[in-house]
Amino acid sequence: MLYQQVASELRRAIYSGVLGPGAQLPTEAQLMEDHGVSRNTVRLALGELVNEGLVTRTPRRGTVVRDRRPLLIYPQRELEPQSSGELREAFAYAVAQEGRAPSQYIEVLTVSPVEEIASRLELADGELAVVRRRLRFVDGQPYNTNDSYFPRDLVADSEIARPGDIARGANRVLEELGHAQVRVIDDIWARMPNQEEAERLQLELGTPVMVYVRVGYDGADMPVRVAVSVLPADKHLIRYELDRR
Repeated sequence: MLYQQVASELRRAIYSGVLGPGAQLPTEAQLMEDHGVSRNTVRLALGELVNEGLVTRTPRRGTVVRDRRPLLIYPQRELEPQSSGELREAFAYAVAQEGRAPSQYIEVLTVSPVEEIASRLELADGELAVVRRRLRFVDGQPYNTNDSYFPRDLVADSEIARPGDIARGANRVLEELGHAQVRVIDDIWARMPNQEEAERLQLELGTPVMVYVRVGYDGADMPVRVAVSVLPADKHLIRYELDRR
């Protein structure tokens, strides 16, 4: 279809860098003239790029290429020793390694978790969990959410159950409690965000999210943490490395 052809040419210009972040696309009238198509065709093409998260449309600036610099995530590195002398929470460390500025808003609650979380933590009926709910920012922009659940009986007297940031990270606290995570299981799937997620993460219309659930087990193979992250697909790149050498 014609609008897909127009969208394809604009998409190619964006991915090749001809139209970089912040660049303004030609006006609708100019695109109509350049491609010999109707205004409706142009609007359908631009709508497709908006839905893909490549551009934004504002009344004053027109259609502008979004800054799509994704946060590169290496899940396999979360439990590895950090190279620097100062221990940092895993997310903050990963963002800082890219030369970017991390920050987060944290809420700590004691909850009766939903069945999916309770079963992953192998909690008995009525057992409670401590959840650290975090809205995370990179360079001042909301990037993802992370809700980390822990068995309350395991962490009740630790920093994990208290409000505020843990500079060295909850994983380190678990180690200090004698429950270092030695094995993890990851589940990752994609879906559209719900309304709360779209508002908290300030998502553009049509932006999908990846749901990333990690369950961490200690040396006795007891689950000690379930971390549920919601990652906007246009802001994250998940990379796994496998090496048999």
